[in-house]
This record gives sequence, structure tokens and C-alpha cells, in this order.
Amino acid sequence: MHPEVLAMLRVAVVASPPVSMFNLAIPELLFDKVRVDGRPGYEVTICAPDPGPVPTTGTLELHVPCGLEALREADTVIVAGTGEPFAPDPRVLEALREAAGTGVRIASICSGAFSLAEAGLLKGRTATTYWAHAEEMRRRHPDVDVRGDVLYAQDGQFLTSSGYAAGIDLCLHIIRTDYGAAVANEVARLALVAPVRPGGQTQFTQTPLPAERGSACADTRGWAMRNLDKPLTLTDLARHAGVSVRTLTRRFHAESGVSPLQWLLHQRIERAKELLETTRIPMDQVAAACGLGTADSLRAHLVRRTGLTPTAYRAQFSRHGTGPAPVPSSVA
Repeated sequence: MHPEVLAMLRVAVVASPPVSMFNLAIPELLFDKVRVDGRPGYEVTICAPDPGPVPTTGTLELHVPCGLEALREADTVIVAGTGEPFAPDPRVLEALREAAGTGVRIASICSGAFSLAEAGLLKGRTATTYWAHAEEMRRRHPDVDVRGDVLYAQDGQFLTSSGYAAGIDLCLHIIRTDYGAAVANEVARLALVAPVRPGGQTQFTQTPLPAERGSACADTRGWAMRNLDKPLTLTDLARHAGVSVRTLTRRFHAESGVSPLQWLLHQRIERAKELLETTRIPMDQVAAACGLGTADSLRAHLVRRTGLTPTAYRAQFSRHGTGPAPVPSSVA
């Protein structure tokens, strides 16, 4: 959404007792860091069925001043995870149904997905939750297409994420949707979290993750990010890592949950989105700078990923007004 015509967006986060403090902190931490032209991009309100003291899953007690009426003013509703997910408060369910009827975006973190499912909002839709709860979700809600091995899922106006840190990925996805990749990546940098993890990435790996710094794949990912304008192949990546293509593919998937070429394509598209948002260089230069080859290839990949052509994406998310088009040194 173009910042010149977009008012500050309102996010209501539902704290159902006993609420997960970690889940609850994620939206406020990330959305509060969004700045568009120097002004806040979001207003975050924490609310609960019973305002006042709210038990948590730990030893702390939380004071929440707002009730569920906050959902009526929200552009986005997020249900945080709770220690008692299988019997959600009927007042929360009714408030969610009312909000859904107005068309607002409704999301959940971790076990909060059970509230969306119990409210009937996920019927016939794709959703996810914390992997340890996936089978219970399938048992209780067979009409939901539960993907138990992804970070987050979006189906229409409804978004669900898996456990713990996947809530970070969900919130960054929402920020990217509202304000573009450049703003979302800046928030990730400020919060010291990894930017741009696709929702289809697996929740967990079958082998322990190696230390990020100094590992072959981490070094190679960094090298690839610095060379996205080049036509990198699997052989190029394996040569840099000093391993065979087969070994690279196995290690890469164990560390990131996706294949090397899937990861590379995702990074190319994200780089293209940032260039479209922050510059006005021609489409063929954008395509060349991110390694997508031609303007036609850029268009095909961006439409598949975002539903928008490069021109439409730039019109919606551009951060530049009139004047000469800035050209980054990497593509000059």
C-alpha cells in the first residue's frame, strides 16, 4: 500500500489466558518498529476477554487494559497462543466471527489457530499450527487442511503460523504485504531476526543445525546474496562450498528446509521487490540486477509470487516521488 494514502493500520492482539508471553510479545515488537516516512505504520492494542490481570503460561501475570471490543476497530486481528487451546472462550469465538464478517485480516500464532478453527473460520481452508498440535487439529477439525510442516499459511483473509519463532515470520509477511519488502527487511534488521523466510519452509529439520557462522552453507548463502546478479548454478554453489552438488543439496535442505535453487529463486525475487520499491530503474535492469535475466522473466516470477506485475508492484509500494530515478551502485 502506498504510504502517501495509507493511514496507520490498527492491529488487535488477543491474549486468551493462559497466554504465551513469547507469542504475545512478537506482534508488538515487530509492528512497533515499522516506520513509513518517519511515522508509525501500525498501532498495536493487546486485548483480552476479561480486561485486567491475565494469567500467562509462565510465572508472570499480565495486565491487559482492553477488552474484545478492540477487534471492531482493527484492520488485522492476531490470536496469540495459549496454554489451553482446546477450549477457547466463547466470547473470543464470537468476536472473531464478527471480525471475519467485516473482511478484516485474521491471523494466529501457534495454538491460537484452534480458536480460528473452533470459530468455523478455517473450514475448507489451508492452515497450520505448532507441529506438536497438528494431529490434534486434524482430529478435532477434519474439515481443515492442516499443513503441519510449514512456518505459516495464508488462505484468503486468514493466516496461521506454527509455533514460537514462526510468529516472527508471520508478522514480517504481514508487514511485507502492507508496506513492501524494503520496510519488512528493515524491521528484520532492527529486530536482529532473519528476513524473508518463505511460509512453505519446514518448521523443523531432522538433523541438528550447524553453527550459522562458518558453516559451508552459511558462507555460500552469503556469497550467493552478494552475487545475485550472476547466473549462479548448483555447480557454482557447490564449488564455492567445496563439496559435491549432492552433498550441498543435502546439507542445504537440512539447514534451510528448501533446496538451493528454491532458496536462490526466493532471494532473487525479494531483491527484485526491493529494487522496485526503492528505485525507478527500468525493468530490464531490475531483472539483470537480481539475476532473473529478462523483464519477461521478472514479470512471470513476480506475478506468480505476488499476483502483481512489476509495474503494478512498483505503483503500489514505491517509496519515491518525483525527480530523477536513483540507481543503486550495484546496477549502475
